[in-house]
Amino acid sequence: VQLQESGPGLVKPSQTLSLTCTVSGDSITTNYYWWSWIRQPPGKGLEWMGVIGYSGSTGYSSALKSRASISRDNAKNTVYLQMNSLKPEDTAVYYCNAFRITSVARFEYWGQGTQVTVSS
Repeated sequence: VQLQESGPGLVKPSQTLSLTCTVSGDSITTNYYWWSWIRQPPGKGLEWMGVIGYSGSTGYSSALKSRASISRDNAKNTVYLQMNSLKPEDTAVYYCNAFRITSVARFEYWGQGTQVTVSS
């Protein structure tokens, strides 16, 4: 499975960020896949932002649930992240992550990440 993130790179404060994770190698609706967005601000650790599951259910971190929204387009095999009211502290590398666990195996895949800088 390959994941490719894409986005604007530079966003102004208060604007909305839209990121795309294009998936190849398997369907995003395949059972037991969970598709997450994870970010890493400069000099800090990884922060899990939210997830959309193979059934379409979503979950978010409590810190971001008021600003973040994860959706998907099954026909395009793509997962999206939207986050509004951006602040400079949202500057980070944003990663798409796939996690799948079955009764016999565990799989995890990462995209290469996309840099997002929030600055005027």
